[in-house]
Amino acid sequence: MLITDLIAKKRDGFEHSREEIAFIINGIGNGTVADYQLTAWMMAVCCRGMTDTETAYLTSAMVDSGETIDLSDLPGVKVDKHSTGGVGDTTTLVVAPLVAACGGTVAKMSGRGLAHSGGTLDKLESVPGVCVEQPLERFKHIVRETGVCVVGQSKNLDPADKKMYQLRDVSGTVQSIPLIASSIMSKKIASGADAIVLDVKTGSGAFMETLDEAVRLAGVMVEIGKAVGRRTVALITDMNRPLGMAIGNGLEMKEAIEVLSGKVPYDDPLTSVCFELAAQMLKLSGLAADKAEAIPMLKSAIESGEGLARLRRMLVELGGDPSYVDDPEKLVSVNRCIPIRAEASGYVAEMDAKLLGTAALLLGAGREKVEDSIDPAVGILMKKRYGDRIEEGDELAVFYVNDETDLAEAERLFRLGITIRDDQPEPLPLVYDVIE
Repeated sequence: MLITDLIAKKRDGFEHSREEIAFIINGIGNGTVADYQLTAWMMAVCCRGMTDTETAYLTSAMVDSGETIDLSDLPGVKVDKHSTGGVGDTTTLVVAPLVAACGGTVAKMSGRGLAHSGGTLDKLESVPGVCVEQPLERFKHIVRETGVCVVGQSKNLDPADKKMYQLRDVSGTVQSIPLIASSIMSKKIASGADAIVLDVKTGSGAFMETLDEAVRLAGVMVEIGKAVGRRTVALITDMNRPLGMAIGNGLEMKEAIEVLSGKVPYDDPLTSVCFELAAQMLKLSGLAADKAEAIPMLKSAIESGEGLARLRRMLVELGGDPSYVDDPEKLVSVNRCIPIRAEASGYVAEMDAKLLGTAALLLGAGREKVEDSIDPAVGILMKKRYGDRIEEGDELAVFYVNDETDLAEAERLFRLGITIRDDQPEPLPLVYDVIE
């Protein structure tokens, strides 16, 4: 078998066998497939696509490229949740402890933010002392003790994906549904989850900007889960506006604490989407028959304080200072809080989530490259949502600022991301579809 023949085969639109895909992925590890050859093959995939069967073969080969994690000695159904990335998307920090408070077992390996999209690990590390790099046995111990643990991915987990992602990022092959689906699902499967809930974002702040693309990606990932024996559900959720009011790591951790403390209404968009995701996780865990049964359980976990207690215990087990949970204002201590005021009256008719997320990045809340450092306390606290009525001079948001180097550009991008019109816009759905 020759890699050049396989590149040409995919270039010409033919389907690969399981053995051919295994040959390509094994070649990444043993050095028989050069980077330029892998890039050429991925470009052929990007242009020609893959069948669902090929994508399942690719996912399995990527899982087999490194170590896999065995969680069978942990109690219950191990359920994981993955978001394709967004702005103000604080759901994991709310959903994971809530599900644990309802009796679930959440053992999750997560990632960091890049560009306009926030990362769960960065939000966790906004609490001083938290260490998200934990040995496997320590990770399992925390899950046994608290029912929930979120840590960084093992360095030996899915090495083929790491190489492919590096090359996709610099070769124009990021926007390929088979490559995205196999990247996400191979990591989830290798991490040992029994059941997976996927939050597939669509809109201006998402990788999948159109609903059709998001539905297609979700469908492929659900089929992959089915093919490898993992119970998988995907929700298509809106990312045409920030989900929460906070954009930035400490700000988002503070908002998650407020949700778990019962200080945020149940019909708030962030809380609503968290309930939708958590309900699916409880259903897959066998703890609730359906959403109607799950929602009262989740509300009870908030009202009793058990959801917040699980988050606090997990952070302590990870080395975090619990005083930052008890007094979350400490998470967002900055040099200046700068109000951004409306320059006209009307309704917030459009919000470009990508631009708002990029504005927060310029304040120091995000990173353009993996090696960039971030400031956990800075970011943007929104004061108005999509559809809200505003008057000239009203606060649209507050910038939390330590370094003012890019402040003017951040404000420029922020204002570009907010459109004010005379007419109130039509409501946008929070959840477009559920794919099981």
